[in-house]
Amino acid sequence: MRSLRFRESLGEFIEAAAGLLQADIAAGAEVPFELEPRTRRGGSSGAALYCYHALTGEFIAERQPALERLPGYAQAAKLLAGFDGLERYLAIAGVNPGPRQAQGRLAITALLEDVFREQSDFELRPERMQAALERLEQSAFADANEVTIVATLHGLTITSSELQVTQGLKIAMPGALEGLPEGATTAGGGRSKDPDHLVVVLAVEDDDSRAARARGRAVLTDLLRALRLFGDGRVCLGALAWVQVAGGSWQALALGAGGRPHGMLLVTAEQEDELRAFCNLVSRRAPEGNELAWALRRFELGCERESPYEALSDHLLALRALLEPEGPASGLLAGRLAALCAPPGHRLGLTERVTQALALEREVVAGTAVAHAGGDALAKELADNLRALLRDVICGHLAPDLAALADEILLAPEQESGEQVLGDPRESEEILDLLL
Repeated sequence: MRSLRFRESLGEFIEAAAGLLQADIAAGAEVPFELEPRTRRGGSSGAALYCYHALTGEFIAERQPALERLPGYAQAAKLLAGFDGLERYLAIAGVNPGPRQAQGRLAITALLEDVFREQSDFELRPERMQAALERLEQSAFADANEVTIVATLHGLTITSSELQVTQGLKIAMPGALEGLPEGATTAGGGRSKDPDHLVVVLAVEDDDSRAARARGRAVLTDLLRALRLFGDGRVCLGALAWVQVAGGSWQALALGAGGRPHGMLLVTAEQEDELRAFCNLVSRRAPEGNELAWALRRFELGCERESPYEALSDHLLALRALLEPEGPASGLLAGRLAALCAPPGHRLGLTERVTQALALEREVVAGTAVAHAGGDALAKELADNLRALLRDVICGHLAPDLAALADEILLAPEQESGEQVLGDPRESEEILDLLL
């Protein structure tokens, strides 16, 4: 998958580097040479033949500090550091990759040397630059076992044209990439009401294409979960994805995704590093086989519902699993949620709204609920509080036993100074009275 920004940014940097290096030549600097012996044809005897070999790489390496001060250097290094074929490219260029953090800088030097190889000056020849960029891009497709998966993403917007999430996984605007399958570039990937969709591009290496597809599905699931937990946006994947094996034709792949986006999650350029770290954390700490895992799945099912009223029961079930192990008859859910999610002075209000949401769920079950703005707001607030709890437990900010933590907050004694640990104890008493 070729990135237009990738080629344009590198091309602009190469032009700037050529100007800097050529200025040194004009000022009197010279590219060093070495003599290389050449064997005579036919193995004939006699004096050896020699030819001059320009040491372009040495000249460039000596000016590394000056190159790093060019305006486009940091962007070029960042793009190369996230390039899927980076280690392959360095290996082909005969460069020891070394530590990951240094590979972008090494790749810049290798790329410039490729563009100006055997030249005694640094006059930029466009055809040579394009050929060098082509060789760089081809290194991402050198593995015959690579499987590329493209999916559409809805309910998310980014301020950059591309966002590299991890090695081999990126989110991008459809117009920023070349070679996408046709279905991924149309209005919303088949969602005519969502023309502003993004695409997810995932490269997986595996000898077994079926195993690669299964791994790809799992990565997309992890990404979607992280995006839903990251911020206030009901992000969803398109129902169809497309798979390409070893550069072959695109084949449709059903993801089985459902729902539609509600609202829009914005990720700015300043938030990209935070999102990358968060996605990695959620992938590593995703719960399995416990109440938290079950609640997380109920949250995700709710995010896929067409209506917030349909999602209400999913989210209440998740909250009951986390906060009401005694069962719904205990009536403790609303107060415990308020203790964890509302600041002091606002807990009673949240308790009342959760109680209203519980009544709304009974109306939905009975078929008597009437959609209105207040009901939508209740369902959304409940979902937001559930997301915040799940996120904080997965990130380690809250202990998994949320019910015990909430009770501790509600029953917290006064400090000796007369100030309260977590708000006015009279408020806690009012919450308990309301629940009882």
